[in-house]
Amino acid sequence: MTPDWLPRAFTAPLFPLGQQSISLLWLLQVAALLVAVSLFARAVKHALRERLLAWFKISEGRREAIATLSSLGLAALGYVLVAQGMGLDFGALAVILGALGVGLGFGLQDLTRNLSSGLTLLMEGKLKVGDLIEFNQTSGFIKEISIRSTVISTFQGSEIIVPNTYLTNSPVQNLSYASAHGRIDVPVMIAHGSDVLEVTEVLLRAALEEPGVNPDPAPQVIFASQGELGLGFELRVWTSEIYSGQTILSGLNYAIEQGLRERGLQLAWPRREIRLVNGLPSALGESADHREQGIPSAPPSESLRELLRNLPHLKGIKDRPLRELIASGARCRLSAGEVLARQGEPGHNFNLVLSGSIDAIHETERISQRLFSFQRGEFFGELPLLLDVPYPTTMRAAEETTLFAIPRGGFRTLLQRHPDFAEIIAEEMTRRRDVLRSYEDCLRERGFLIDEDMSNPLNWIRERLRQLLRP
Repeated sequence: MTPDWLPRAFTAPLFPLGQQSISLLWLLQVAALLVAVSLFARAVKHALRERLLAWFKISEGRREAIATLSSLGLAALGYVLVAQGMGLDFGALAVILGALGVGLGFGLQDLTRNLSSGLTLLMEGKLKVGDLIEFNQTSGFIKEISIRSTVISTFQGSEIIVPNTYLTNSPVQNLSYASAHGRIDVPVMIAHGSDVLEVTEVLLRAALEEPGVNPDPAPQVIFASQGELGLGFELRVWTSEIYSGQTILSGLNYAIEQGLRERGLQLAWPRREIRLVNGLPSALGESADHREQGIPSAPPSESLRELLRNLPHLKGIKDRPLRELIASGARCRLSAGEVLARQGEPGHNFNLVLSGSIDAIHETERISQRLFSFQRGEFFGELPLLLDVPYPTTMRAAEETTLFAIPRGGFRTLLQRHPDFAEIIAEEMTRRRDVLRSYEDCLRERGFLIDEDMSNPLNWIRERLRQLLRP
């Protein structure tokens, strides 16, 4: 049997609080109700964030903010209702809280600032769950924003818990604030005496071959400095996957190192002058000369400058336009039978044929028919870039072929800077009636072409170029 004193122990008044007599049973009931309200508020937060708001396709950061503020408001309302339902006098409670506030206010200043900073982060939405940020030499994704702190998940797999005041009172770089687009800069220092145009070609070729690099804006090479150590270059590329920036940077560095080695170009290193009184032994002297000169791992390829100058459309081109042309693209080598673009795929590059040939093949379910070929000195890919239409044919290398590929952004910039080059393209496209004919159906479907246009295609092409290249 239960002793008589046990019920009395739970119901015996401990102290009065206003008109309410506080007992152990009363305290347990209040605690149970507050826990129930907290659990209910947490369940509502989870349901809002993961189901209801997700169903409306609201972004993850906004879902977190709305769900957190809703749960906080619901919890605060529940606590007030519990206190009133249990007969608590708020007037008496205010006196007690006021007395405690004077003593604890100084000790809880940091907690109060963190709470206000958490509300600021949630309501402003400048930093949201899922954003990639750089903060205090640390990069990572925001995993959770709570009232007191923010959880950042790093690339190393660990979580950093940061007080909210650190984020609101310090500069934070949000790499995905508006989108996941971003620029990656790759500095490279080359030894003195290197051919700067060959270096530019190596850097751009590495950028064009990296899958994560966007063709528009086009990759750009900056000749940054000529210092005592060497020639300073900087490769700038844009990507839509900035959260994979380290992986893209690594791939670019690998490709740049290999390209420089294949062409016998050397990275810069500190120079030291050594003077010997009696000279070097012959074997040692040869070894030193061998290291100083550097032996390329592969024979240098033919100069891109000369290859472009020898093309029929570019004969007599001046040095500055030629330099800008080289700085806008890179060589691309295809083996015999290799497909550059499939029929119906979008175009990404403007291509000049430096050697070999490219077949344009019309494919159906039954047959595969070669319509025409692009030989050395000819170009293709301008219409898919300028009109944003897919390739009407499959482009396949008929033999070992070398192309000079210019990405979309670089091609537009080149035409805007050199209208004479745009005129060369317009005239050549007019002569190639078979190529225009292959695009005719696609252009009609998109409203770019009407019957009257084909009576004078040169004027139509010039007008389209002026419209599309208008700044």
